[in-house]
Amino acid sequence: MRTRSSSNLVGNSSSNPTTSNPKRRNRRRSNQRVEPFALEESPVVTMADQRTMAELLRAPTEGYAEAIVVPPILAEHFELKHSLINMMTSDQFFGLEKDNPHDHIRWFNKITSTIKYKDVPNSAIKLMLFPFSLAGAARLWLEKEPLVGNYVFLT
Repeated sequence: MRTRSSSNLVGNSSSNPTTSNPKRRNRRRSNQRVEPFALEESPVVTMADQRTMAELLRAPTEGYAEAIVVPPILAEHFELKHSLINMMTSDQFFGLEKDNPHDHIRWFNKITSTIKYKDVPNSAIKLMLFPFSLAGAARLWLEKEPLVGNYVFLT
C-alpha cells in the first residue's frame, strides 16, 4: 500500500515525469470553449438610506425625550450641590431581581424630604435627583421611556 508520503520519497524512480508529480497526475484536459463574460448595462441601485455605519448603529432617539420634566424653578440662584448628587449615587437602584423598587423609592423619599430650598418646590428637587439614583438596567429603562408628561410620582 502506498501513501502520499511514500510517493514523494527520494528513492522513488519513475520514468514518467507527469506521474511523479501528484498535482499534475489528476489534471484532465477539457475541450470546452469558455466564452468571455459580458456585463449587461443594469440600472444603478442606490440605497434609500444614505446614513453611515456609525449612524446606523446608534440607538434611535426619535420619539424619546427626557422622561422626567422638571417644572420651572422660580428661585434666582439655585443649584444642586455636588454632595447631594453623591448621596443619591451612594445607594443606586440597578433593577436587578434582588433589588426592591419599593425600598428604593422609600429611601429616596426619606432623603429628599429633608432637602428644602427657598422658592423651589420639593417635587422639582425630587425630579432632578431621581435619575442620579438609578444605574444599570434601571437607568437604561428611564432613558428609553417616552415622554408622557411630568412624572411626579415621587411626591
